[in-house]
Amino acid sequence: MSPGPLVLASTSSYRRALLERLRVPFRCVAPGVDEALARGSEREPAAIAARLARAKAEAVARREPDAVVLGSDQVCALGDEVLGKPGTAERAVAQLLRLAGRSHRLYTAVAIVHRGGCIAWVEETILAMRVLDAEEAARYVAADAPLDCAGSYKIESLGIALFERVVAEDATAIVGLPLLRTSRELRALGHRVP
Repeated sequence: MSPGPLVLASTSSYRRALLERLRVPFRCVAPGVDEALARGSEREPAAIAARLARAKAEAVARREPDAVVLGSDQVCALGDEVLGKPGTAERAVAQLLRLAGRSHRLYTAVAIVHRGGCIAWVEETILAMRVLDAEEAARYVAADAPLDCAGSYKIESLGIALFERVVAEDATAIVGLPLLRTSRELRALGHRVP
């Protein structure tokens, strides 16, 4: 039996580019989820990411019942504090200065909904940022424009120069979609990867 078409419940250019690496045909569909509502009263960063990934996948699966729907979400946390997308250069610099010289965690959650079932997991990455001064942070933000990135960095770009150490089971999780397990789960569902 055919696994059904693959649908990415996201309009993220980062996730789209990552999924394209697997060379499995897919479509992107905006999940239309109110993230604040879907998050509810959840406060724990990994659980927030998991809840949002599942909400996105389920929202699209209701509209695409024959598809394999992949939803993902990412939460950057300094301790228990969730750091959102900065939106402005000033907030990005301030966020980088809070992270500078410290370790933080990035939780990347995935939910794959298919024919009523759900496969879900969360990848945790620990990132140790080097000490930065305000001038370095501002120079980085001007060069890489990470305004749409939780944590205010693009590690796949110039942002790698901000770090001393990264501990990750799957480096692609940092960008927004852990491809190691995603490819394994898609194969198990019948998609040909590669």
